[in-house]
Amino acid sequence: MPSVFITRKIPEAGINLLKEKGYSIDVSEKDGVLTKEELITSLKGKNYDAILCLLTDKIDDEIFEAAGQKCKIFANYAVGFDNIDLLAAKNRGMMITNTPGVLTETVAEHTFALLMAISRRIAESDKFIRSGEYRGWEPMLFLGSDIARKTLGIVGLGRVGSRVAHYAVKGLEMNILYYDTKPNQEFEKEYNARFVNLETLLKESDFISIHVPLLPQTRHLIGEKEFKLMKPTAYLINTSRGPVVDEKALVEALKENLIKGAALDVYEFEPALAEGLSDLNNVILTPHTASATEETRSKMAILAAQNIIAALEGKEPQNLVK
Repeated sequence: MPSVFITRKIPEAGINLLKEKGYSIDVSEKDGVLTKEELITSLKGKNYDAILCLLTDKIDDEIFEAAGQKCKIFANYAVGFDNIDLLAAKNRGMMITNTPGVLTETVAEHTFALLMAISRRIAESDKFIRSGEYRGWEPMLFLGSDIARKTLGIVGLGRVGSRVAHYAVKGLEMNILYYDTKPNQEFEKEYNARFVNLETLLKESDFISIHVPLLPQTRHLIGEKEFKLMKPTAYLINTSRGPVVDEKALVEALKENLIKGAALDVYEFEPALAEGLSDLNNVILTPHTASATEETRSKMAILAAQNIIAALEGKEPQNLVK
């Protein structure tokens, strides 16, 4: 009977799929992220056939060693896989999979929720009401910024970035600029979008939404230099990976009003925040919940389980990271 270790509680849909195949399932009982030492202890000598891990698990060669030679796959419960040492996996012949596609619309929705919330000062207004400060309508109370027909700059035109553009154009007639490794003529035609370099995008956009994977070349892609290029009326939204933005530089940019605001779902040193970030009123913070709907998290669990089943049946998983 194949055995699978799951590093943290996930929706039952994925677990049930594995159980239906007759697999033995062990789920970490810890209420939180396993430390490296705890993960090694959980794996060593257990001879699991597969590991279902999360983006919060740092998977390196020591972890692969602890998993043992019987283990065929580490199925990552996430789209990104920057938490896994792919070179070490390749050297050991370990399959690595992820869960793309099923969370595209959900993350795009959250991105737009953040964009609208920061531009219309929703969090500030909510806090103001709850604190008992509201005394009635005022003509200058919490003035925000319009969104319709403004310019949205998309950094990284993957699945999520493309879907954000769809909502922006079809819903609010926004103008789209995008920056990626190469132009996409089909996308440009459908959304009347313009392919530009990063400097132009930063200078001309009213809203800038980040959708790139975390790679050596994207770490601190947005930093002090980039903030100085942006409009003082611009807003930054990041639902990709925290280290893409230099968080310390962001705090300074917000304090000095180099930009008007920011909305973040991811952080450079999660779960820690850069000093002073949470004290600012012109930033909205959500706890890495862009994909957090019941439907999507269940779909992710099912996809991770399907990847494991394929690997253990001698097939190539649908979402094999190569």
